[in-house]
Amino acid sequence: MTTRLYENKIFLEHNTPEGHPERADRLRSLALALEHPNFERLERVQAPQANEDAVLLAHPEEHLFSVMREIPEEENRIRQIEADTHVSQKSLQAALTGIGGAIAAVDDVFNGKADNVFVASRPPGHHAEKSKAMGFCLFNNVAIAARHAQKTYGVERVAIVDWDVHHGNGTQDIFWDDPNVLFCSTHQMPLYPWTGELGETGAHNNIINAPLEPHAAGDHFREAFSTRVLPALHNFRPDFLLISAGFDAHHRDPLAQINLVGDDFDWATGRLMEIAGRYAGNRLVSLLEGGYDLEGLAESAGLHICRLMKG
Repeated sequence: MTTRLYENKIFLEHNTPEGHPERADRLRSLALALEHPNFERLERVQAPQANEDAVLLAHPEEHLFSVMREIPEEENRIRQIEADTHVSQKSLQAALTGIGGAIAAVDDVFNGKADNVFVASRPPGHHAEKSKAMGFCLFNNVAIAARHAQKTYGVERVAIVDWDVHHGNGTQDIFWDDPNVLFCSTHQMPLYPWTGELGETGAHNNIINAPLEPHAAGDHFREAFSTRVLPALHNFRPDFLLISAGFDAHHRDPLAQINLVGDDFDWATGRLMEIAGRYAGNRLVSLLEGGYDLEGLAESAGLHICRLMKG
């Protein structure tokens, strides 16, 4: 199994205020974990910067312009653009490079350069709605990747699985009316962004939400995955699989109350690889979303990438 990882130092230059949970140290902690001998054969590639037009695959032009207008010119300035979302001088460049990594990852799995790819980028993306930046997110990377697969490779059925502890409201918003995209989400409820109820099913029953109660542990997560997410994927038979891989459902994470351990993410990765192997020619791309405890993130993302490499 050939696995690639996209990274870029520009992701460290998206600055947030002191004490903000979405910080550059998240990627530094993952980089330390990747120094382990387990990752010697991991193909590590520099993520390219996408053109601004790539944003338009999932967002209207006005949303792109609204974010661009907020980018400060001063090197050390941080501007708040929404309740908990901030930008600095290099934030647009970082966000476009995250999109570039996601698009390159899609190209890799369809051109045979890799079986699966993990994109270690920030800022995250799954809270960004069609016309709104929110929840630390400027643009919706996973939605742009899905649209790129549809537009460039004619993919008929794209599945997106989001196991971030916060509901991927932005991804749900973008694909609500698209019968060719299945969006499945496990998440804590109630919790920000206060969406993701069972009854939110999309215009074509293409939205599958599996909310978890606060303090749920791995057995609850695996049950939700096994009874809601996996049957929907088998029924949908995706040609391509994307993961919004947030690791903030880890028991150490400060922003939620779900008690997963690294093995739970390893298990879920394995189940999704089975789906990709059965229906999608192993084509799977995983994008980093949340995960705010540095130790929990490094452990969980490390096990996730190890599972991708093992097949």
